Amino acid sequence: MKILGLDYGDARTGLSVSDPTGMLAGSPSVIHEWNRDKLLDKLCDYIAQNQIDEIVLGHPKNMDGSAGERAQKCEALAEDLRARTGLPVVLWDERRTTVAAHQILHASGKKAKKHRQTVDAVAASLILQGYLDFKRMRG
Repeated sequence: MKILGLDYGDARTGLSVSDPTGMLAGSPSVIHEWNRDKLLDKLCDYIAQNQIDEIVLGHPKNMDGSAGERAQKCEALAEDLRARTGLPVVLWDERRTTVAAHQILHASGKKAKKHRQTVDAVAASLILQGYLDFKRMRG
């Protein structure tokens, strides 16, 4: 079962796909797209080409647990992905994943200016791996 992790942003959306066993997040990449309708088309094409079975979408709640404007945009994208693909879409609390992604890039020696190019892909991998670990623990 291949699961797609998404870190949805206005300009860049990070992607990460699990291995077929659903144990490890990998294949991080980024779609650069400002237009939401074009992004949805590109995501649907990617999902079909990669034979994705499930989607986990980062849900950026506020630190107090409330849902702000960004979370509402993700909820709307989740509904559209469900309708277009017929696949289950899980909203996954992504608080602090972008901070963690920047820390990982910094620790790996990437210059801060270069972070923007890859931080969304790393964040998508963190979202996906967190979800995979949760599923495995739940058994």
